[in-house]
Amino acid sequence: HRRRPGHVNRRHRAHPAIGAPMPDIPTDLRYATDHLWARRGDGTGLVRVGVTDFAQQALGDVVSVTLPDPGDTVTAGVACGDVESVKSVSDLVAPVTGTVSTSNDALTGAPELVNADPYGQGWMFDVEADRGTLDDQLSRLLDADDYRELTGE
Repeated sequence: HRRRPGHVNRRHRAHPAIGAPMPDIPTDLRYATDHLWARRGDGTGLVRVGVTDFAQQALGDVVSVTLPDPGDTVTAGVACGDVESVKSVSDLVAPVTGTVSTSNDALTGAPELVNADPYGQGWMFDVEADRGTLDDQLSRLLDADDYRELTGE
């Protein structure tokens, strides 16, 4: 939809570099340079994946999400879906390698959850990774301090 010149959408978040609140960067997650987060399940090979708060602020209002299907194999560093916002379409680049066990179907009808709760209800998909390689895969991702440095926050 088109906006009138000078119209300000009060719900719209500005790009982080232009004065939005500092993005939330939880310390219990690992981060890909492509702005996805990974949360390992307790004692399992399951990894939940989502878009970071920094990324959702930069994207603006999310209008649709294309996720990998359960059973799909995703490969770390390779696009496996996309996020479309009012500003652009961005690839979802898998942070780990494995088989998708669940996709967040709630995002089909409510893609705005990515903006409202990127680390909770706005998660993207779960990956069942090889337990033998998962520690190594996660160690290749950034910790919260390194991600904060990457984003300049």
